[in-house]
Amino acid sequence: MGAGEKWLQWAVELQSIAQAGLFYGKDVFDKERYERIREIAAEMISCKTEIPMDKVKSLFCNETGYQTPKLDSRAAIFQGDKILLVKEKNGTWSLPGGWVDVNVSVKENTIKEVKEESGLDVTADMVIAVQDREKHNLPVYAYKVCKIFVLCTVTGGEFKTNTETVESRYFGMDELPVLATEKNNEDQIKMCFEAYQASNWKTLFD
Repeated sequence: MGAGEKWLQWAVELQSIAQAGLFYGKDVFDKERYERIREIAAEMISCKTEIPMDKVKSLFCNETGYQTPKLDSRAAIFQGDKILLVKEKNGTWSLPGGWVDVNVSVKENTIKEVKEESGLDVTADMVIAVQDREKHNLPVYAYKVCKIFVLCTVTGGEFKTNTETVESRYFGMDELPVLATEKNNEDQIKMCFEAYQASNWKTLFD
């Protein structure tokens, strides 16, 4: 994180301290102070990013308890020497995936997201990598994200119209479309190819 982004690190730390204080604190006056610290952190994010305050609060200030990273699972599905990508409504492409729901495991979530976004039934076979998002993707978010890339195998299904994606297609590494780089970039797609082609892949992690 560059010197110009230190403000984000400070805001995230303030939010984390405030969230823990609100959850574990007993004194009503201390809780009021923690709530104000949390508001200041949200104001910092909103001011520097021009994201509306209500949206910042919904993303940044809606959890309770000790603050931990959010989980994002991404599925790598191959057909021959090509990888499956789904087209977002904004025209960019990504590996099928999304936030891990609280009531499912990473494996279950990967399978569920693939079905929702591509219409395919898959098995989740191997964890390719566990990555700290801010070390790999831009823009840096105001909350920590752990990205889990999973190698999957198709067992059936076909693309169906849904609320999240408009198309799915297989691409070779040398013909990638415009990627949703905040979700997956070229290096991450290349990593998935390398894992698929390897005879004895070892899970990468930050």
